Amino acid sequence: MDTATNVPPDLQASLICEDVRQEVNGMQTLVGIINVIPARVLPVALLKLCVWTRWCGGIGRFRQTSRILGVDEEKVLAESQIEFELKELESHVTNVNLFTGVQLQQYGVHYVEILLEKELRIRYPFPVVQV
Repeated sequence: MDTATNVPPDLQASLICEDVRQEVNGMQTLVGIINVIPARVLPVALLKLCVWTRWCGGIGRFRQTSRILGVDEEKVLAESQIEFELKELESHVTNVNLFTGVQLQQYGVHYVEILLEKELRIRYPFPVVQV
C-alpha cells in the first residue's frame, strides 16, 4: 500500500454465512447468516462458508485477508485474500471470501479475523456447540 496516495478504508460490516447470491438487479442476498454452528458429532465439515465484508471511506488499492481460526485462537483453519480498489472517499466495495471444505475439529469458540494490509481490523467469535 502506497501510504502517500492511499487513505485506508473503514470496515463497515463483516458477516459469515452459508452463501451470497448475486441478484439480477445487482443486489446481494446473504443466505444462512451464522451465529453458531450446532453439531451432533465432530468433525463438522462445512461444504461452503462465506465471509462477507463491506469497506468504505478510503482511497487506493488494498489487500484483504480473511481467516478462520480454531479454538486455540492461533491455528489458521482457512485463509483467503482479495485485492480491491476504492477510487473515491464516497465509494464502497463489498467482498466475499469463499471457503470450501472447512473442517471444524473441536467444540468451542472459533474466530473470524479480517485483516487489511496485514493489520487486524476485526475479530469476532462463532461457537461450535454440541447438540
